[in-house]
Amino acid sequence: MTIVAAALMACSSMNAQNMIGKNNIQLQSDTMTPEALWAMGRIGGSAASPDGKRIAYQVSYYSVAQNKSHTVLYVMNADGKSQKQLTTDSKNETDAAWIEKGQKIAFLREGQLWKMNPDGSGRQKLTNSETDIEGFRFSPDEKHVVLIKSIPYHGTIKENPSDLPLASGRIITDMNYRHWDHYVETIAHPFLAEVNGNNVGNDIDIMKGEPYESPLAPFGGIEQIAWSTDSKSIAYTSRKKEGVEYAISTDADIYLYNIESRETKNLCKPEGYKSPKVDPTKTLATQVVNKQNGDLNVGYDVNPRFSPDGQYVAWMSMKRDGYESDRNRLCVYNLKTGAKNYVTEQFDSNVDDYTWASNSKELYFLGVWHATEMIWKTNLKGEVTQVTDGWFDYGSVQLLNDGKQLLASRHSHQSADELYLIKPGKEKQAKVQQLTFENKHIYDQLALGKTQQRWVKTTDGKDMLVWIILPPHFDANKKYPTLLFCEGGPQSPVSQFWSYRWNFQIMAANGYVVVAPNRRGLPGFGSEWNEEVSGDWTGQCMNDYLSAIDDACTLPFVDKDRLGCVGASFGGFSVYYLAGHHDKRFKAFIAHDGAFNLESMYTDTEEAWFSNWEYDDAYWNKDMTDRAKRTYANSPHKFVDKWDTPILCIHGEKDYRINANQGFGAFNAARMRGIPAELLLFPDENHWVLKPQNGVQWQRTFFSWLDKWLKK
Repeated sequence: MTIVAAALMACSSMNAQNMIGKNNIQLQSDTMTPEALWAMGRIGGSAASPDGKRIAYQVSYYSVAQNKSHTVLYVMNADGKSQKQLTTDSKNETDAAWIEKGQKIAFLREGQLWKMNPDGSGRQKLTNSETDIEGFRFSPDEKHVVLIKSIPYHGTIKENPSDLPLASGRIITDMNYRHWDHYVETIAHPFLAEVNGNNVGNDIDIMKGEPYESPLAPFGGIEQIAWSTDSKSIAYTSRKKEGVEYAISTDADIYLYNIESRETKNLCKPEGYKSPKVDPTKTLATQVVNKQNGDLNVGYDVNPRFSPDGQYVAWMSMKRDGYESDRNRLCVYNLKTGAKNYVTEQFDSNVDDYTWASNSKELYFLGVWHATEMIWKTNLKGEVTQVTDGWFDYGSVQLLNDGKQLLASRHSHQSADELYLIKPGKEKQAKVQQLTFENKHIYDQLALGKTQQRWVKTTDGKDMLVWIILPPHFDANKKYPTLLFCEGGPQSPVSQFWSYRWNFQIMAANGYVVVAPNRRGLPGFGSEWNEEVSGDWTGQCMNDYLSAIDDACTLPFVDKDRLGCVGASFGGFSVYYLAGHHDKRFKAFIAHDGAFNLESMYTDTEEAWFSNWEYDDAYWNKDMTDRAKRTYANSPHKFVDKWDTPILCIHGEKDYRINANQGFGAFNAARMRGIPAELLLFPDENHWVLKPQNGVQWQRTFFSWLDKWLKK
């Protein structure tokens, strides 16, 4: 036994009793509660062993009492049997990856890279990095490993004087000084390290001296970096811009780094390419950057993956700069000729994840169509077929058993993520086997609501898919209070998603029918449908919302006199707008992190490309487009004089996407108008609510408000 392993075992014995683990909660009734939601284990990443016989995966558990989480690693056979928890103490262990021909599992623990036997024994610490390791990827020959680490960055915030170590002020010199929920004082870089037995070190920054990030903030991880099949090159994702240029552009590219010559090549653009100058106060849609000749990949290009035979590298590609919701295509790049081939053009929706087939001639990908996220397959000719079918969403996909099978995560309105084994067959006829049953002991105690699908005619004569979620123990002879759910994004699908906050089951369990429309501006119904929201936030998409709730009111079990309207982000904006335009349909509103004043929002948000694309113009431009004039003229704050309904506003003060002043403004306006209102403010949360006790408080406040006004 090594000294490190012995020390770890000693530490484990001391803190194992404090370890947050699987919660065997015993519910007092069959009704979903916030406590039941937070008792559920949340399955994260998974990895199949090289021989296809075993699967390592991670699960996060939460303690409301301790107000924190614990992520642990498991291993099981590929048939779902012989599950074993590998983590034995209170430290988080994440990012399991098989190495040494499947004889070891590499993982992260306390910011360092470790490895262990597949049964959890023989743990060895491989790094002693002064900076936390945030992700890793071994080369195929395992002589090197890429490590993601953050480095200091002072491109937009000056470094404070060394003699003022306690000074909290920040001198800001350019845009992109805040991103999502943090001040940008570090950026991620990929480091190339050598692997020598049980030691990983001598790492070099492959972007040394470059003031750019890789992976991309705020959500990018190791999926944005890939090794070539011959272990000689690294493909990585980066948006090589700073300040204003960074804030207004989505132009991220795929770069190929040669580990021997240390030379870097941009695979997306010709050598010497320079981005044309643009007006940062106007949409890029009509500017020269999106009018150039040639295939220059000026939008998001992310997540490179090499084909098994080494001939190609694929990535997910958006065509236009400044448009974060452009159709995500699958680009295949020929490493010998430099030719690009877009192989999902037959699929008029987004590619959300993908993996190469073992034959290097096909790729499996995830994409939403008609409000379900399925597995699809394409070949290099771009011939697309559907692999799976059903009312659920797949969330990830990878090869297993040399490509004969697929390993995927899946969820639905009735269940959180679990792991599944898929054997592709004829179109839509894949054989599917559930491998994990992480929360079965909780579901077995619950009565779950059923989902129905309706196609509703819109005011412009089109058909819209609407989900109707019914309360458990549903009685068709009763009338139920009903909620209109307004999706965020604005271009995010209302699919078979499972959320631990915006959870349809807990809404239904509290006695509400939920109406969830796939209104204009959502993917999965073609590009035209998806793009009709940009520049028209208060037009057809708002008509679609009202069409959905008006149609629901024709159902005998919907009480049209007890309607509520709820939503977050763009859904929160929708709530604020509908509060002034609902013609007394609703008796209660709830808006979470919603935009209230679009003029303020234009310069408040940190990702300025979003405001530019959606609004067309800065509010001070004298030559603004008609779409921009309409957008600003219809900002929710200009219709407060028509508000007449109780409203709950919720906001996080670390939300730098839609700043908390938007929630302040809406709440203050309601109270000054004499309208019943509450403001639930989280000083320590961002655009989401992540801490357990805050999450429970959110749910309790949410339903307390609805019950007060809809259950009289």
